[in-house]
Amino acid sequence: MVASRERPSPVTVRRSRVQGKGVFATRDFAQGERIIEYKGALVTQEETDSLCDDESMRRHHTFLFAVDDRYVIDGSRGGNESRYINHSCEPNAESVIVGRRVFIHAAKDIARGQEVLYDYWYVVDDCYTMEDLQRIYPCNCRAKQCRGTLARPPRRRKRAASSRT
Repeated sequence: MVASRERPSPVTVRRSRVQGKGVFATRDFAQGERIIEYKGALVTQEETDSLCDDESMRRHHTFLFAVDDRYVIDGSRGGNESRYINHSCEPNAESVIVGRRVFIHAAKDIARGQEVLYDYWYVVDDCYTMEDLQRIYPCNCRAKQCRGTLARPPRRRKRAASSRT
């Protein structure tokens, strides 16, 4: 009989204080270390746009990860545990995009048992106000510096120069 040499998963999924299910480290990770790859079907932005209407969703909940202007990884189709990594405005992990693949790396040391969290930093049109983003993409991270939304804050519009006479 041949012994299985399958490595144990670096993470486990269980109930989270942040949101529903979360991903927790099953071992210590050093800053910069790769934790897991975000897996799923590679689909076009157009395909996902036809399936999701952020404005009309009662609760924004998808497993989509944009890798570039054209493609998205849909973690709900063939995805792994990484799709349950929650957002935090003060994350301990970060996403690293290489080609059309996404890897989650430790942004700081992560101890065994800690929840793995990264900043989703959704990029949206600058027509949204911060209040819109907090309503459409509310944040539950409970971080001291929580911005109240999963999205990137809108860019400040430049004021038109006032004319003096």
